[in-house]
Amino acid sequence: MHKIVLITGATSGFGKAIAEKFASGNWNCIITGRRADKLHTFADELREKFAVRVLSLVFDVRHNDEVKQNLGNLPTEWKDIDVLVNNAGLALGRDTFDKGSIHDWDTMIDTNVKGLLYVTKAVVPYMIAKNKGHIINIGSVAGKEVYESGNVYCASKFAVDAISKSLRIDLLPHKIKVTALQPGAADTEFSLVRYKGDSDKAKQTYDGFTPLYAEDIADIAWYCVSLPPHVCINDLVVTCTAQANAINFIRSNAAFKEDR
Repeated sequence: MHKIVLITGATSGFGKAIAEKFASGNWNCIITGRRADKLHTFADELREKFAVRVLSLVFDVRHNDEVKQNLGNLPTEWKDIDVLVNNAGLALGRDTFDKGSIHDWDTMIDTNVKGLLYVTKAVVPYMIAKNKGHIINIGSVAGKEVYESGNVYCASKFAVDAISKSLRIDLLPHKIKVTALQPGAADTEFSLVRYKGDSDKAKQTYDGFTPLYAEDIADIAWYCVSLPPHVCINDLVVTCTAQANAINFIRSNAAFKEDR
């Protein structure tokens, strides 16, 4: 019997790579995103390449009514969700607090925190009904240490860390695992979104070293769910070799730069 994984924000980056990894492992996939064309095209690609079933749901995790409409009314055959990956999230701007944009703050909090809560609230009843499940929350090293001009983005990821810890306690009686994956610098659309389409600034983020790639995080997510039922990775901070934490990097050193 095929297992089912639900992945939010699956049209790019970590979410897309995680969907591909699980589909390659013969899992059926529920993928969500805001970009309908990209999401449905990706669903077709997964079906064709891996011969798995895929349900693509177009909605914005920021809007609880959309979340409830889509995830609260799943077809019966899709309710048996084994793994939820709360991946949808973003950073906007790199301004000091006094120059920060309220709109950017609202978007980050609504997506990174409230969106995660809405989706989890909708999915947890399915897991409680079967008395097992696994929730993977994609956090960030920014949820472990605050850095200059990180302010509200860091706060949103600190919240993800706290929510993960709380979920792990509250869902313990239902045998639901909760894993927080905390990636460092990764070459996805993240920086392009953060710098609002400025490709030069986005590229500079990874100058002088080899960052993580989406496939790295997908491999780690797969490892976490492949462990025996009695084993749970609670919290995992992952960086590239050139990054020690949220702040310290080695750049322009041949030892930390690989061809790709």
